[in-house]
Amino acid sequence: MTKKELIAELAKKTELPQKKIDLVLEELMSIIQEELKKGETIRLAGLGTFKVVERKERKGRNPQTGEEIVIPAKKVVKFLPAKVLKSL
Repeated sequence: MTKKELIAELAKKTELPQKKIDLVLEELMSIIQEELKKGETIRLAGLGTFKVVERKERKGRNPQTGEEIVIPAKKVVKFLPAKVLKSL
């Protein structure tokens, strides 16, 4: 499902205009991004948890040359689904 399809489905189910739903969805994504940048954890009951985790520096290989390289440490966003989603 794309963002456009999600907005259309929400508009159909809530009978709200698609423009309003798009605005709410954009703001929701913006808030989630801002909080994750601060290092906060976002818990959405029934959906799951978004959190920032640190990946350690590790060794890897260049697949073309076979040369060993160092992959630097970095922060990534991790999503942990709620129990309801795990059972699907």
